[in-house]
Amino acid sequence: MTTSRTLRLWPLALLFALVGCKQDKEPRPGNMVEKQITFNPKTHALDNNDNFSPDGKFLCYDTRYMVYNTNLGNSKSIEKVEIATGEETVLWKPESVSGENAAPGVAAVSYHPTENKVIFIHGPQLVEVGARGYYGIRNRSGAMVDGEGEGRFVRVDLRDVATDRPTIPGAQRGGTHRHEFSRNGKRIGFTYDDFIQQDYDRTIGYMEANDMVEEGYTDYFAVLLKPSKKGKSKPGEIERAYGDSWVDSLGSKRAFIGKVRALNGIDYETSLFVAEIPDSVDITCAYSGDADTYPEPPPGVQIKRLTHSTTDDGIVRGSYDGRRIAYLSDDKNGVKQVFVIAAEGSDRSGNPEERPRQVTNFTSDAGFVRWHPSDEWLFSISEGKIYASYVGSRGDFGKSILLTPKNLNREALVVSQDGKILAYNVLVPDKNTSRIIDGKEDNEYYQIFVLELGDVLRL
Repeated sequence: MTTSRTLRLWPLALLFALVGCKQDKEPRPGNMVEKQITFNPKTHALDNNDNFSPDGKFLCYDTRYMVYNTNLGNSKSIEKVEIATGEETVLWKPESVSGENAAPGVAAVSYHPTENKVIFIHGPQLVEVGARGYYGIRNRSGAMVDGEGEGRFVRVDLRDVATDRPTIPGAQRGGTHRHEFSRNGKRIGFTYDDFIQQDYDRTIGYMEANDMVEEGYTDYFAVLLKPSKKGKSKPGEIERAYGDSWVDSLGSKRAFIGKVRALNGIDYETSLFVAEIPDSVDITCAYSGDADTYPEPPPGVQIKRLTHSTTDDGIVRGSYDGRRIAYLSDDKNGVKQVFVIAAEGSDRSGNPEERPRQVTNFTSDAGFVRWHPSDEWLFSISEGKIYASYVGSRGDFGKSILLTPKNLNREALVVSQDGKILAYNVLVPDKNTSRIIDGKEDNEYYQIFVLELGDVLRL
């Protein structure tokens, strides 16, 4: 375990404003405090994951963009920082090699929702490079370590790329990425890239603990969607699935953005879908594939299309009660706005309550959408500023509160489980240090800031 203590905190007195359709109105004082909590000259990448510890006292991050280039294969460690003190702790730092060919690559970390452990991408260990090769999107899997920095390491999903026999049941044959626990901690969702069948694009899947898992691994793997081959889809078929997240706390619905062939058979649309996993689904009935066959989802998984859009985007987010989904899509002016739709809804429904509803009216693209646990507010970022937008039932739907000043370019927004603190990344220059990334000298580092909301939302 390695620690370094930084006790400096940077408080800022903030103003916030009610936002109308197009512009900020008169500001009025609030009781929020923005603080920079990391200062060491290195990357502290939140990556828009579930970075708060269950008790809300720590944030986990990775250290990408510090060696050679921005490839995650050159990210060397998984770490956490204590919010109150700024003390940093290395949770996992394996032996590594850097450069164009890098390994193992550890990144994109999230906390378990109730236990003190984290999950993250892990590429091939150095002893495996001879057989597996170096880090790549089709050469990685999930790993977990405890949150105390004691190095207890667990492999999550078995990777098997043999082509002289069927894939081992419950194994993946490529790379899992952006692992996300359901809120009850029972399932892990992810995006997936197949190594054996590379004429298929990215898709989504899930894992869960099972007695049939191979020894040395914790979870059984299955895709949720078998996409059509790249460039070979028919109208209405999905070629790529991404931007996925759990809708409900049980992990029975996973929403995602699908790249789908348009009705003219030529163009593509990007629309919102939901993969439903009924209680009757048995993950061990999924076919894991072979040399000539892409993995199949377990029987009973249903894919439902909620929108017929050409511009849906972002990482979609399910509300805490599982009844609504927030996502990004273009407004009539081509600006990315936040939208919400009922999890059982459709843009073709005759019931207005089931159709998409535009939340924001920003003049620049929105991003990094997150729910408040009350389900009455959505957070997002536009032009580096953080907003809270009301989506409750008391009227003033879409009213937005400006939470931060314009002085910083904020990104990778995350929310504590109690909804009292926001955390995010800001690129901050360092006067004394720099490193060479992609052949250029760079002295800016992703630092972590937090915003204590106080009673600004008045819930």
